[in-house]
Amino acid sequence: MPSNANIPNIYIIGPQSTGKTTLVKKLKSELDYWPADTSIGTPHIISEVARSVLAKHKFSAKDITSSTSRCLALQKLILGAQASAEKEALRNSSWFISDRSGFDPLVYAKRYVSTDAVVEMQLEPTWMEVKARMANSLIVVCEAGTPWLMDDGVRLMPGSEDEWMQTLRSELSLYAPDGLTDGSHSIVGKR
Repeated sequence: MPSNANIPNIYIIGPQSTGKTTLVKKLKSELDYWPADTSIGTPHIISEVARSVLAKHKFSAKDITSSTSRCLALQKLILGAQASAEKEALRNSSWFISDRSGFDPLVYAKRYVSTDAVVEMQLEPTWMEVKARMANSLIVVCEAGTPWLMDDGVRLMPGSEDEWMQTLRSELSLYAPDGLTDGSHSIVGKR
């Protein structure tokens, strides 16, 4: 590829415990095998930002379900952290692979706060920046069944397979015409 190749950023997204972090780690390990003279350049890897935000600001998974105001505050902090991580990544590389995206906090705000909270977040300049980057990116949605889901004490766990699938559908609904896509993109998944 020519050195001016426009490689899209890659976002790995989906509900909890679908293998997103595992996939990103595998992609990162595969970068060691890229030819040294490649003109593409190595992507910056963005690790999941939510965990560091939870720790830094003293939030817990319980805050998501027990207080709408704390949940919304947390989602705004996560969106800001994602935007900052993306900007930093692009200072170091021409493209990145991200474990999660700016959609994640919108999905949680929709599910645990309100649709109005999502609208409020979508009006913020931080969302506009993230959305613009995502519109020109490859978005990989991880989907899996629930029998192997295990509570790690950090992430919020679905109470049932129905709840898990509702979270996935909620996330995918944000890609619709009022979300990210302009109708020229397709979402492909197993049925």
